[in-house]
Amino acid sequence: MKEISGNTRVFGIIADPIYHVKTPQRLNEHFARTGFDGVCVPFHVQPDGLAAAMAGFRTMQSLGGVIVTMPHKTAVLDLVDQVSPVARKIGAANVIRRNADGSLYAHMLDGEGFVGGLHEAQIPVKGKTAYLAGAGGAANAIGFALVQAGVSMLTIANRTQAKVQDLKDRILSLYPDADIRIGTADPSGHDLVVNGTSLGMKESDALPLDVSRLRPNQYVCEVIMEPKVTPLLRAALNIGCPVQYGAPMLASQIQLMAKMLGAEAEG
Repeated sequence: MKEISGNTRVFGIIADPIYHVKTPQRLNEHFARTGFDGVCVPFHVQPDGLAAAMAGFRTMQSLGGVIVTMPHKTAVLDLVDQVSPVARKIGAANVIRRNADGSLYAHMLDGEGFVGGLHEAQIPVKGKTAYLAGAGGAANAIGFALVQAGVSMLTIANRTQAKVQDLKDRILSLYPDADIRIGTADPSGHDLVVNGTSLGMKESDALPLDVSRLRPNQYVCEVIMEPKVTPLLRAALNIGCPVQYGAPMLASQIQLMAKMLGAEAEG
């Protein structure tokens, strides 16, 4: 445990429940590795106390900001001073920076973290075609981030087509030249195949797409971290597809969070 002093910059993560969060551990590891005098601690905040907690954050001079997870990602948008254009279109944020004047700025890094993980693994994104299973939660942010990263075409598939159309419309409102299509369970013909759903956290879950249509030249990517090898990735590996596990998304986000929160050592 590092020594905490009156100069230590404090960061939090808000959630309900909070026992399962992994971000404090990873962020504190990042601080130790980079030599930044900071600490991230969990704040258990229930929905009926969120507004009071956010008001309190404004007054904490040593607070650099907070990470936001379920169930607060949407509700915080109405409790901050400024929201990034992407977070506003997504309708959720997962990081809030506290500025020196006490004002709060919200942004969403789920999608950028996912794409950052692909870049770290040297998986090409720009100019490639992408298939995204899911149109809610993390899939929203990933859809925006893939388009921002320059995919030539994005196909979105979800059981509820109205959600796909809504996501497509919101992405096009920020990136009007994007080629976005509404797909089926068939991921054929795409360079990247991404599961943006929670399907795969349990062995009994249905598969998020038709794995029989996968081919060995497709990168198959997960957002789920536990289990490491989901049923989708197991099927993809059996076919011979290169895969991207869920953990690199969080690792990339930690770096992005630290940068946005100003939690970087000088020099």
